[in-house]
Amino acid sequence: MTSSRELAKLACTALSEKKAEDIRVIDISEISVLADFFIIANGTNPNQIQAMVDAVDESLTKAGQQVKQIEGNQHSSWVLMDYRDIIVHIFSKEDRLFYDLERIWRDGKAMEPEEL
Repeated sequence: MTSSRELAKLACTALSEKKAEDIRVIDISEISVLADFFIIANGTNPNQIQAMVDAVDESLTKAGQQVKQIEGNQHSSWVLMDYRDIIVHIFSKEDRLFYDLERIWRDGKAMEPEEL
């Protein structure tokens, strides 16, 4: 069984390979039962956002993780991917600034992907 930390690292690597901008990790394991980690990143256009979604899903599927739920689609400016222990949020730059999840979840432990 792959740990949530390892899954988060795989997701961050997949996002990075698709040139995701400003990848952030928030460890919410101490403050929420929703998941252990939130991963937040943004893309520059709908095609890149979809490529990021596909890359994360492919990487985590190879690691034996099935997505529990995906909210949003290829026309969305915010896609949420729920893998139980990790939740990946992929935004357009504008929506990321608007929703500001980093502020909402500031009680979690902010981490750089390299810290995983």
